[in-house]
Amino acid sequence: MTIHDSHPFAGEDDPVRRFRGRLGGTVTLWTSGDADGAGSRAGLTVTSLMVANGDQPRVLALLDPDSDLVDELRRTGRAVVQVLSWADRGLAEMFAGTAPAPGGMFRQAAFVDTAYGPRLAAATTWAGVELEDEREVGWSTLVTCRLAEAEAGEDVDPLGHRRGRWLRLAHEKGTA
Repeated sequence: MTIHDSHPFAGEDDPVRRFRGRLGGTVTLWTSGDADGAGSRAGLTVTSLMVANGDQPRVLALLDPDSDLVDELRRTGRAVVQVLSWADRGLAEMFAGTAPAPGGMFRQAAFVDTAYGPRLAAATTWAGVELEDEREVGWSTLVTCRLAEAEAGEDVDPLGHRRGRWLRLAHEKGTA
């Protein structure tokens, strides 16, 4: 893991990265690992994802191919995808590798063991996914996961990310 002493995208001249940064997205935390918590665990902050609904819903995401998460997802075949809140922005930085996590990332908040891996106890919106396919796309690994279980709670203050900054994506109560 690398901790940057400055913003990793400051002064970015690559127009593709700048374009992608202007799209923004809801921040999710992907976690995978042994259900009993005794084995290995990994997590990664991810905003490049989409949900494909249908008879067999899928979650597609672009993941860092060098991340421990990709290795753990391959090993277990499962992960938890949880939507982070504004209050979780420090945790998002830690799992992105841009802030220190003394004692390890999974000691920075309470996690609940599930059949899909560790789930952030405070997460009210999350999904359990099963790896179906992966392929290299650009500098990322595109994973296609079967959405096996989903919980859509009341996200009062979801966390967003755009142009290298955290955003509040609060929505009106009662909207989807």
